[in-house]
Amino acid sequence: MPQRHKIVVCRDLGPDVMPLLTKYPELEIVLWPENSACDRKWLLDNAPGASGILVMLSEKVNAELLDTAGPSLRVVSTMSVGYEHADTAELAKRGVRFGYTPDVLTDAVADLSIMLALMAGRNAKETALIWPNFVWSPFAFCGPQLSATSTSPKRTAGFIGFGRIAQATLARLVPFGFTHCLYSANPSTPPNPSADAQVAAKYGVKEVKRVDLNELARESDVVFVLAPGGPKTYHIVNEDFLKQMKKTAVLVNTSRGTLVDSDALAKALHEGWLYGAGIDVVEGEPQVDQNHPLVTAPRCIVLPHIGSATTETRIGMATLAAENLIGGVFGKNMPAELQMSR
Repeated sequence: MPQRHKIVVCRDLGPDVMPLLTKYPELEIVLWPENSACDRKWLLDNAPGASGILVMLSEKVNAELLDTAGPSLRVVSTMSVGYEHADTAELAKRGVRFGYTPDVLTDAVADLSIMLALMAGRNAKETALIWPNFVWSPFAFCGPQLSATSTSPKRTAGFIGFGRIAQATLARLVPFGFTHCLYSANPSTPPNPSADAQVAAKYGVKEVKRVDLNELARESDVVFVLAPGGPKTYHIVNEDFLKQMKKTAVLVNTSRGTLVDSDALAKALHEGWLYGAGIDVVEGEPQVDQNHPLVTAPRCIVLPHIGSATTETRIGMATLAAENLIGGVFGKNMPAELQMSR
């Protein structure tokens, strides 16, 4: 009889993906039975002796969990592109492999970023709430137009972070008439004007330019926050940044809630430092209620972290997470393994 490997799965991956796991008789699957975030006590109770653990963003992968699982643990797989919930140093120290799900959600998040820019600029939140009890007037509900016009032919997109999702978002902005792209990047990486020129040519814009955050805030018509989370980017969008934005500008955050100071953004919206904001991620989520300062702020659309929430994308993410888990448990190739140094 083949050796059986215990795997702990923190959420049901659905009828399209669970068979990828259940088809292996060598796997003993321990599945969190509820349609909610996995209970920490349940996870710790079931982790001992596991060869693999499949988690979501809601599960902290730290020394406590890894010590509880013990030396049998070979792999942790997360159904997310971000991995700030995982202590990679602790994983590396123990020789535990780690899988994640990059690339799969690029297009879905880029689509949502454009949607939020449109919704924020056209004040979809307040106009939807007031309908049908409103009084029409020529300039009621008017906000900044996303697309270029004959009287305003220049449109500049600003990106905090300029990876795959940011460039996919830029590609979607080009048909709206965006002509210029500014971005900020990790200070540890040197500028590369030649690469910027190649990106500009690829997408057909006049300029792609790396700038500091101050210039990005001052010059952008829409600022897209698309950098990784973590200590280095914590509250990178703060009062100083927001005060420099155009009064007609829109801020969109579809990356991590910790990059934006929620209180500062709410204050900026109340005082008119910028026009509006489209937010898919909020610091402290899912503990965000109707009294949260961004939920109550004017001209601010807040969504419940649905950037990857298309059927196609979520199936793709779940499939990749399952395949990473299988590869790690059986000591084979993982399609998307994070390379960690001990």
